[in-house]
Formats: sequence, C-alpha cells, structure tokens
Amino acid sequence: MRRDGPMKIAVVRALLLLAGSFLPGAATFAVAPATGLPAWVDDVGARRAPKVEKAFTAKSFGAMADGKTPATAAIQSAIDAASAAGGGMVTFEPGVYLTGALFVKSHVHLRVDDGVTLLGVPDELAYPRRPTRVAGIEMEWPSALINVYEQEDVEISGGGTIDGNGEWCWNKYWTMRRDDYEPRGLRWASDYDAERVRLLVTWKSSDVTVKNLHLRRAGFWTVQVCYCDHVTVDGVTIRDNGGPSTDGVDIDSSSRVLVERCDIDNNDDDICLKSGRDFDGQRVHRPCEYVVIRDNLARKGGGIVSFGSETSGDIRHIVAYRNKGIGTSEGIRFKSARTRGGIIEDVLVRDTTMENVPLPFTFTLNWNPSYSYATLPKDTSNLPPNLHGKIPAHWIVMNTPVEPPERGIAEFRDITIVNATISGAKRVFTAAGMAGHPLHDVRFENIAAYGREAGAIEYAQGWAMTNVRVITPGGEAVKIAHSEDVTAPVSAKGGPEAGVDGGK
Repeated sequence: MRRDGPMKIAVVRALLLLAGSFLPGAATFAVAPATGLPAWVDDVGARRAPKVEKAFTAKSFGAMADGKTPATAAIQSAIDAASAAGGGMVTFEPGVYLTGALFVKSHVHLRVDDGVTLLGVPDELAYPRRPTRVAGIEMEWPSALINVYEQEDVEISGGGTIDGNGEWCWNKYWTMRRDDYEPRGLRWASDYDAERVRLLVTWKSSDVTVKNLHLRRAGFWTVQVCYCDHVTVDGVTIRDNGGPSTDGVDIDSSSRVLVERCDIDNNDDDICLKSGRDFDGQRVHRPCEYVVIRDNLARKGGGIVSFGSETSGDIRHIVAYRNKGIGTSEGIRFKSARTRGGIIEDVLVRDTTMENVPLPFTFTLNWNPSYSYATLPKDTSNLPPNLHGKIPAHWIVMNTPVEPPERGIAEFRDITIVNATISGAKRVFTAAGMAGHPLHDVRFENIAAYGREAGAIEYAQGWAMTNVRVITPGGEAVKIAHSEDVTAPVSAKGGPEAGVDGGK
C-alpha cells in the first residue's frame, strides 16, 4: 500500500498545479488566482502623512538616552511643540529612552530611527487612565505606551524599537488570575481587572500610519486600532511577546484599515478583527469593515488571521491574501460565543500558506467558555483583595444579558477561502455551528492540505468545496454531521513523503 502513496500524491500535485494552487514550500502561485478583489480594496489605509517642515529633537527638550532617566516629559514636550507649530517631526539621537505614556498629536511624525529604543517604564502610574475599549468592553484603562488619541494625520515610523518592557504586566496578570480570581470562579474577569499596558493604540483617529518598527514585550495587546478609519500598519516586526494576551495587530470596530508586510511572533492572535463583546458591543454596534490584510508572516501565535471572539458589532468586507503561517497554533480562525451575537460576512481569504499550523481552519460559536461567560459571584464578601469589597462597574456591564438570548448567537456567512497550501497540520477542519444556527455559505476552492487528521464539520449549511484535497496518513474523509448541502473534500492517503510531518 505504501508504494501507491507517492503516485497518488504526484497526481494530486499535478491537478493542483493545473487548478492554480501552489504546493508545499512554494513561494508564489503557479497562475493568478481566479477570484478577483473587490474595488474597495484600493481605498484602505492612511490617505496622507504629516508634511514635515521642521524637526524637533527630543534631546533639545531634555530627553536623555541612557535608559535610566525618565524621558516622558521631555519627549511629550517635543511632540507638543511640533503640534503647536502646525506639525513636524520628532526625532531622537541613538540610545535608549525610558518613558511612560506618550500622546502623538495631529500632523506629527514620531520618528524612531534604527538605533533608537523607546523603553516602557515598569510603573502603572506612568500610564494615566483614559476611556477606551478593552476586549470588547468600553471602560477606563491605563493608557498605552504610545497613543494616538482622537487625532488625525499622524505617522510613527523609522526602523527603531518600541519596547513595552511588559514582564511586570505579565507577572501581575498571572498572580491575580491564579491566586485571586480562578479560585473564586472569576476567570472571566481577570483579563479586565489586571489592567495591563498595551504597546500602541490608535483611538478615534484618522489617517494614521504605523510603519517599519520593531515592537517587543507588550504588556497586553501590541497594536490596537479602535474606532478609527484609514489606518496603515506596514512592515512592523513583533517579537519577544511571551506574555499572556500579547496579540499582534487588533483591528477593533474600525474601517478602511490596511495591514501589510508585518512579521509577527507572539502569544495570542497574530492579526485579529474585533467589534465588541456581548451587551456592550451590541449597544455600541460599530462594525469592523473594509479591511485588507496582505503579505504578512505569522510565526508563533493564536491565528494567522482571527475573526472574533468579539463579534457583537459585526465584521464584514474583509480581504486577506498572500499571508503565511509558520508554526502558528491556528490558521484562519472564526470564533464567537453564545452571548456575543453579530454577523461575520463578506470575507475573502486567498493565497495562504501554512506550514506546521496544527489547526488550519477553525470555526466555533462557543469559544473558551471559562473566559466568555461572565457570572457575578453570589457571595460578594469574598471578592479578590484588589477590589476592596466593591464590584467594578464593568462587571455589571459584562453581566448585562443580551435580550432576547437568540441575539447572542453570532452568524457566520458568505465566507470564501481560495488557494491555500497546508503542510504538517494536526487536524485540517475544525468547524462547529449550533443546532438551529448553522455556519452557512462557506466556499473553499483550490486547497491542498496535508495533515494527521482530516477533521470534522458540524452544524453547517451550504458549504461548497471545489478542488479541495485533504491528504492524511490514513486517508480518512472529513466527518460531516448535522449538516445540510455540504460538499465533502476529496480525501487521499499519504505519508511523510508527501510533506506531512505528522503535525508534531
């Protein structure tokens, strides 16, 4: 039987080449993908950048590059002076600048050149609290290290490093969660109450460019684009994000956003689309829409491109193409929970390569229950000590039910995934809707997948598979249950000689 394996694989590879798919290890497609891009993709990203006529050096305002002397006030003074002059560039001499929260203003280019590091102060008092949204809930929260807060026409770039110095946030979170929250059944609240510092946040801003930077050690999310329009994140490298919830780039209820040429290695979702959580997300009801994600490399992390779990305000009109994952835990990831609601629709994912990504395609409406479902404690006399006996306001918000309950169940529909090559997977398909709430109108075309298990599709409707082939050591078919009008992919038997590493 093993003698037949290479012949079968050769036939499959030849058919895929003819169909326009690319093969494991290939860098480009053999032919142009059949599916075109929508016209709106040309109208995403920042439309303009600051017109720089004058430079303001941080040193001239007293900033010292010794990595020890706090430089927050001096750098902020340089930013403020550039803004007061109608715009300008803030520059740094080589060195390490210890700083707390900085607020970049309209028409200012914060130029962090190669050889310059902005190093976060490990002190929560250095990050003043401001209204924001965190993990789908509007609340007060510490400022980020770098903030673009209700501004326009801003650029942050230069080839240098912004280092969140975030281990103190990671340690704070784990101590709170393990010692004070999980023993009280409050796992769901720990992410909100730990108040970790994000690295770079754009909030209610327009025409912002974040480009050619090295970002590392974020205390929480690395880049969050929230309630913004026309934002570009280009050529950003993210490293050393070993802490919890250190997402790469989060696009949160924003529109006309471009994420391209980023290289992300972190400990959670690499690139993620969000639109609010549960009752609060439905109250705001601001969609995440018209987003292009292209030419990015995801290494370690939770998903090359993730949708949710904050889906309450809808996620729609998304195009992701020419992205690659190497060792990412999941590939194209759709997730929500039974209290989120919202719709994910009009999604096009194409030209994707995945190497040693255990779960290439995942869909769930019941993601991470211990985190997703908030329950107020019956005994309020035993609250975590950091709360000083008071239930926080955001706990009440998070426990406000979505009414009627049916509005809490998200809908995934009109999703197209075209031209993907997958090697070294553990389970190719992991998809589960709910009884009465199927995942519907999902199309796969030109997929070559090699893994240990074919996987399963449950509670789905109207799934079309054209030239989709799943090769496993046993050659088993994808298990399809509780579904209607779902086309099964072609299954074939193959082993390591086909490029399968067993998902190890």
